[in-house]
Amino acid sequence: MSKIIYTYTDEAPMLATHSFLPVVSAFAGTAGVELETRDISLAGRIIAAFPERLTDAQRIGDALAELGELATTPEANIIKLPNVSASLPQLKAAIAELQAQGYDLPDHPDAPATDADEDVRARYDKIKGSAVNPVLREGNSDRRAPLSVKEYVRKNPHRMGAWTADSKTNVATMGHDDFFSNEKSVVLDADDVLRIEHVSASGDVTVLHPGVKVLAGEVVDASFLDVAELHTFLADAIARAKAEDVLFSVHLKATMMKVSDPIIFGHVVRAFFPAVFEQYGADLEAAGLSPNNGLGGILDGLAALPNGDEIRAAFDKGLADGPRLAMVNSDKGITNLHVPSDVIVDASMPAMIRTSGHMWGPDGSEQDTIAVIPDSSYAGIYQAVIDDCRANGAYDPTTMGTVPNVGLMAQKAEEYGSHDKTFEVAEAGTVRVVNQAGEALLEHEVRAGDIWRACQTKDVAIRDWVKLAVNRARATGTLTVFWLDEKRAHDANLIKKVEAYLPEHDTTGLDIRVLAPAEATTLSVERIRRGEDTISVTGNVLRDYNTDLFPILELGTSAKMLSIVPLLNGGGLFETGAGGSAPKHVQQLVEENYLRWDSLGEFLALAASFEHFADVNSNEKARVLGATLDRATGTFLLENKSPGRKLGTIDNRGSHFFLALFWAEELAQQTDDADLAAAFGPLAASLRADEQTIVDELVAVQGSPAEIGGYYKVDAAKTDAVMRPSATFTAALAAL
Repeated sequence: MSKIIYTYTDEAPMLATHSFLPVVSAFAGTAGVELETRDISLAGRIIAAFPERLTDAQRIGDALAELGELATTPEANIIKLPNVSASLPQLKAAIAELQAQGYDLPDHPDAPATDADEDVRARYDKIKGSAVNPVLREGNSDRRAPLSVKEYVRKNPHRMGAWTADSKTNVATMGHDDFFSNEKSVVLDADDVLRIEHVSASGDVTVLHPGVKVLAGEVVDASFLDVAELHTFLADAIARAKAEDVLFSVHLKATMMKVSDPIIFGHVVRAFFPAVFEQYGADLEAAGLSPNNGLGGILDGLAALPNGDEIRAAFDKGLADGPRLAMVNSDKGITNLHVPSDVIVDASMPAMIRTSGHMWGPDGSEQDTIAVIPDSSYAGIYQAVIDDCRANGAYDPTTMGTVPNVGLMAQKAEEYGSHDKTFEVAEAGTVRVVNQAGEALLEHEVRAGDIWRACQTKDVAIRDWVKLAVNRARATGTLTVFWLDEKRAHDANLIKKVEAYLPEHDTTGLDIRVLAPAEATTLSVERIRRGEDTISVTGNVLRDYNTDLFPILELGTSAKMLSIVPLLNGGGLFETGAGGSAPKHVQQLVEENYLRWDSLGEFLALAASFEHFADVNSNEKARVLGATLDRATGTFLLENKSPGRKLGTIDNRGSHFFLALFWAEELAQQTDDADLAAAFGPLAASLRADEQTIVDELVAVQGSPAEIGGYYKVDAAKTDAVMRPSATFTAALAAL
């Protein structure tokens, strides 16, 4: 019999696990559903990478590798909570915390000088960025807003900022000499092993990657971003923000695009402070203060430099002379350029659009902004939404339609800018992709500093993606649009495959189209305003962007989406929403013992997981658990038991109590399984009788600091105590 594997992750989702998992375990046990946890947190992955340096008590297994293997089997049933996709500053902070807790871990070597340093750097590089999802996602993505959630939002709409026709907010993007413009793509006729190499102007060959295994039918792409043109573009965008008197902001994905985007972020910091880096760049480099890690890291490190005060004054002058910077936290002086992982495009752009096209300025007020997205591959989708809002005003959550997503991501599809096939070019020359026969399949002339990348997308993943899109179109009867641009090399090859694979399915009566992303966006938002739905069928990056953009506009958050990944070999991966807001929730818990994190996505995923478990194991009790959980979630929404916004209301822990109450009552009332009804009758009665006592116990702890023993690796006992403060609720679950 298979098991449900619950992932233990990071930040607010991890804290919520300490509260909710005891509920899940208690309920699942009554139905013979075995449930286990696996630690794939950032701290857990770091610890697992260095077993030879740790004591027996400290060592843990490589849970991510274990789950990666499980995901390729029919038995897989994994509930995946959001995890930290670590930027380099986050990785270093986690290492430092673990070292302080007694773990003998090596520092991250910024400039490896020995083979040992290279080994350490390689281990940490495997942990950085979006390292978890590509391993687990052995299937394509089906993300949508459940009807119960849409109905709740229509009755309880979130706040949408007003738009005006004279808004000066716009996207700035390169449009030339970027990854979109320079992309080349090829479809492999046969299995092969490709070599990536750099050929200098003098003919010297440096192998960048010795062996990329590819399969027949696979799509292989390569592109580069011209850094000299990037600097020209950035200088123009900065000048434009100053001239138009709007905020300057940059929106990248330094977590998922863990190689390319921190480098681009560093170029933005340099471009904003050209005089500083011209005069003091060598000093900063010698001190290991890289703009790739953000302005905050540089400013924090200036105290150790003999001319640190002088350099700080130069930065202050740069801030005063340039356009006003968008802020992450204006009260604390944290700018858009402080930390690469603070402003992630898929979360920051929809939040800005929802807030009247505004970001926060240095004075703490909302203001229009130039949103800089250097690569033009997907920048147009945000401009299309901005143009629509400027012309037609904000969207109305009480009437708007929905845009579910079918995303191509199986077997590391379209892993752009985040892996071992992305490089910062060391010297001018040619980078080329060569097959075993010695033929150059793809090549680019590059200059020193350019960012070159390749990626691959397997044919089996594409074929499954098309099938999933047709299945969703058939199940819903909804207009379905493949977001593919024939002017882009990779997309042109995907369009050919889509056209070849669609006839394998019955598409009679279905409306399935192919549109470039900006056009698809315009069509989708036009339909949204009419209350009509449109399925977006996208590649991996747009899957990430769309499943934040539309849910944040429709639902107020992407955490309320149902996210199912039907794995290629028959298993199931059930994702519980996005974690972009998780850090600020942890801060509030530590300061006020109040956790505002919403676990709704977890409830939705868990119900789907029980249903899958029932199908695989012929366990009808598990099916009853899933069905009653779905109904309980509907009651949860109607009763408005999601976490409140301020102290004195129920927080995440209170929402878990009410979900447990409603779930127990549904199980006690159902007639499909008498044993479950009998088992949950007493629990339902006791929870209802003790409702006020439990709520009082949960609210009583609010307002004072909470001690959890860490940020990346918490103390389990302390965190359990913080997240389970109701003795009455704990005792009731134990009695079950």
